[in-house]
Amino acid sequence: MDELKNLNPDKKFISWQTLFLMALCTVIGLDDIMYNFQNQGMAVIFSWIVMVLFYVIPYSLMVGQLGSVFSTEGGGLSSWVRGTDGEFLGYFTAWTYWAASIPYAVDSANEVIVDLGWALTGSEKFQDQIPNSLFALLTFVTFIVFIIVEHHFSNSMEFLSTIGGGLMVIMTILFVVLAFVGLAKSDGHMATTNFTWRDIFPKFDWHYFSTIAMLIYAMNGAELVAPYVTKMKKPQYDFPKAMIALAAMTAFLTIFGSFALGIYFNANHLPNDLKMNGAYYAFKMIGHQYGWGNFLLYFWAWTSFFFNCALLAVLLDAMTRMLISDTGSRYMPKFLRKKDKNGLPINGYILTVALSSFIMILGIFLPNMNDIFNWLLNLNAIVSPGVTCWIFYSFMRIRKDSKKFPSKYVFIKNDKIAYAVGLTLLLVTAIATIMGITPQDVPEGSNIWWYELIINIVAVIVLIGLGAILPGIRHREIEYGIAFDKVQWISMIAIIMGSIIFGIYLGGLKHLSGRGIYIAVEGILSLLIVWLIGRRKPNLANGFKAEED
Repeated sequence: MDELKNLNPDKKFISWQTLFLMALCTVIGLDDIMYNFQNQGMAVIFSWIVMVLFYVIPYSLMVGQLGSVFSTEGGGLSSWVRGTDGEFLGYFTAWTYWAASIPYAVDSANEVIVDLGWALTGSEKFQDQIPNSLFALLTFVTFIVFIIVEHHFSNSMEFLSTIGGGLMVIMTILFVVLAFVGLAKSDGHMATTNFTWRDIFPKFDWHYFSTIAMLIYAMNGAELVAPYVTKMKKPQYDFPKAMIALAAMTAFLTIFGSFALGIYFNANHLPNDLKMNGAYYAFKMIGHQYGWGNFLLYFWAWTSFFFNCALLAVLLDAMTRMLISDTGSRYMPKFLRKKDKNGLPINGYILTVALSSFIMILGIFLPNMNDIFNWLLNLNAIVSPGVTCWIFYSFMRIRKDSKKFPSKYVFIKNDKIAYAVGLTLLLVTAIATIMGITPQDVPEGSNIWWYELIINIVAVIVLIGLGAILPGIRHREIEYGIAFDKVQWISMIAIIMGSIIFGIYLGGLKHLSGRGIYIAVEGILSLLIVWLIGRRKPNLANGFKAEED
């Protein structure tokens, strides 16, 4: 308890109600409900019920115990793994958590553009006028702008994210309430015709199981509020209260929100752009139903715009700072830890923007803006649940040796049962992550389907694989003083970028049979050449200034 007081010297405690609202903003929103409604239709109601009961509740309570065990470290995900398995795995957890934020940041930047288009025009037609290249350029410019904004207005961005998150929750609740009132006003008329309660039961096929990852992606995020366990007066009691309240509100919003969507959209014939524009269509229909015109549409557009602006700024800054500071000097190369005169990890920012640009390049050859948007969501549903696996792994580790990891709050008293529950959720999440790599929203087996499958695999390999390479780069810095000289850096980057572009080109050749094999072969050859270049001793007199101390 003394250590808790040291972490909170001002004794400013937060209530479990406040923590519940903070967690709700990070876990669920109308967009999350919309994404999964397009994937599963009315059957998603069954999925939400099962997920809340058998996933969200135990997941949230596991987070509560982990936050309590490692409360003196603030309860961060990487600190949990570091506390159970040492520095390297803690570093790799931090890296994968950061890597998972890259597609999320790109997706948020895309949403900023979509939000602004709706806010200014009140229509989706502007999307047809934006070519993919311009969409990618606008996304890149958005990154640069918000790195600058976050640097100069960080406090206002944090305040704006709180306001935007709160408005998001309010608008989601408002949508559910207005939809059911509207259903009563229309004498029970629904866009989903011939609906019966049998329709909520899904067809358990490959498509259904491949969309489970998107459900997990929509419902994870509770670990983000775990550090605040140190600011609660009685964390052993208040944290589980907040998590149970979170599960209850999540159930309400997802179940009734999905049914509400069935009121305005025919679940059997959904528009292809529902994930990108569905919320706007919904508020437009509700506004007209109540005689309010497009007021709700514009209010949602600006709410979503400001929220995504703040979210993007926080992601670009906070996640980069977390990665650089949390991993320390043992595994993180010094050129990434280098800070400018304002204390900003400038090279870390460059890496963030570079990998974000890489993700944008992968999607730029998709047919249109909607396909890019949907593909990014699919990618998020792969990497985000994959990171969630660390939570269940850490929980299993502390329950395997519960005497070594005492906690004032314990989820399931019996260690063996608790371990089995953690293992079950770990396996479910891992399997869903692997199956989630299957492209969604495009015809199975089509050229676009194969293209998206290839870039999904490439994106995951690059994002996760780079984290495994960085400790080796740091080792070279310790051994030689610099990791690589200018010629090595330029050659390796050129080969990697050339390989990616050539692989994308091969993936777009519709009439080339066995192109997946060709892509794999050229990728392996490129990596081999990069390894041969990178393994030689660098020329110390020809290094980049960025690598200097």
